[in-house]
Amino acid sequence: MSRQALEGLKVLDLTHYISGPFCTKLLADYGAEVIKIEKPGSGDPARTIGPFVADKPDQEKSGLFMYLNTNKKSVALNLKTDTGLRILKELIRNVDILVENFEPRVM
Repeated sequence: MSRQALEGLKVLDLTHYISGPFCTKLLADYGAEVIKIEKPGSGDPARTIGPFVADKPDQEKSGLFMYLNTNKKSVALNLKTDTGLRILKELIRNVDILVENFEPRVM
């Protein structure tokens, strides 16, 4: 099997909805290791957007979410807690790229 263009690159994905996850999807599709961070409980809001498998809304069956997040690893972190922030900072130390699409001044 041949090497992919971005193989060996590590990306931390703090994106949500569509534009950010599409960016990191492209990086993952070209071989980057992408770790997506989601909010515990609700996850990425794209999970609530259809189409849904069998037309039944379900966070685990959003076609949009599945499309945008193929080839990614995922972890739920509460970034409003000291533990969540500590884990995030440790992850940041071990990646090459951080992608986020929060409003200005959130990071």
